[in-house]
Amino acid sequence: MRKIRILAAALVLVACVGAQAAPKASDVVRKMDYMMEQIGDISVKVSLVQNKARQGVKNYGFLYFRRDKTDEFLIVATAPDTEKGNGYLRVGENFWMYRQNTRTFQHISRDESIMGTDARGGDFEKRKLGDLYRPLANAKGAEIIEEEMLGKKPVYKFTLIAKVNDVTYPKQVYWVQRDKYLMLKIQSYSLSGTLMQTAYYPKWTEIDGKYIPIEHIYIDEFEKGNKTIVELSGISTKKLDPKIFTKAYLENLSR
Repeated sequence: MRKIRILAAALVLVACVGAQAAPKASDVVRKMDYMMEQIGDISVKVSLVQNKARQGVKNYGFLYFRRDKTDEFLIVATAPDTEKGNGYLRVGENFWMYRQNTRTFQHISRDESIMGTDARGGDFEKRKLGDLYRPLANAKGAEIIEEEMLGKKPVYKFTLIAKVNDVTYPKQVYWVQRDKYLMLKIQSYSLSGTLMQTAYYPKWTEIDGKYIPIEHIYIDEFEKGNKTIVELSGISTKKLDPKIFTKAYLENLSR
């Protein structure tokens, strides 16, 4: 009988260890911010394929340069020919759009569409998720987080509510890979609760101990049939010349 009791106690202990509580959603968000934070410089080639139900398929190409230390970035279009040489420059609080055919710069807002695509200027800023959103909590104030399977991958699922006004979506639901804290799926909702977009991040690469999503898939849930696929390549973290983040450099690059 004593052996049976000891065995039963051991089984209970194993069950408790195996059923460890999920972390707080806010802790997962902090892990995500850390895993995706790029400390230094980065340059990358961006390919964007946009499929709109009423307009067909459009292919875009960009060169993207970023310096996290100063939160500066530069984007210049390489395709299609009608956009080639056009660009965007963010320095300090200034955000300019450059048009190659008129050789002019225009101040724009962070909500401005990039080359008419679904991407916005604010999407390229260095802003931590934890500074923008808070986890949804239950009536007792406890953060709500669930453990699920997304395909074959174990994930944490939780909802984030905006705590600042200047975000595109006030509510988002996240599916985050448990072992590496990488976002795999996001559903974004309007203030009225309408599902506006579903985003998938199926491919990631690790550089210098940090992670970068190299494939993004955006499904427009409001206007059915619209989809955007973004792919990154040629990623480099070599130190960038400060002159890259100047109007003169963008003008010369566009010639």
